[in-house]
Amino acid sequence: MANTFKVKTNAAMPASSGTPLTLYTCPGTDTNTKAIVLGLVLCNVHTSQVTVDVQLVSNTSDTETNETVKLLSDVPIPVGSSLEVLSGNKVVMQGTDVMKIDCSVAAKIDATLSIMEIT
Repeated sequence: MANTFKVKTNAAMPASSGTPLTLYTCPGTDTNTKAIVLGLVLCNVHTSQVTVDVQLVSNTSDTETNETVKLLSDVPIPVGSSLEVLSGNKVVMQGTDVMKIDCSVAAKIDATLSIMEIT
């Protein structure tokens, strides 16, 4: 199995507040590719405080069926600040799992996701 380190970035997320935007989709199927989330940094590029949500959308099924869950919910990020999500912890994504970002104000979060894909 090959391990590939990657970075996924998106400036000015999401396009519309209240509509989470996909930052990353784990490729393949749940049996052939995994991604380990090593870090996620969210930066407020607005002129006032915003709140953010981070969702893990999972429809994979192994011994149970996974569901969409929030990793963050309405977390405030002050003006000119960044939030390091999952610092020191990891999240495993299976093939077809999706990480989505939402913000209380459209196009005011820059996101940087560091992952390791295992194929």
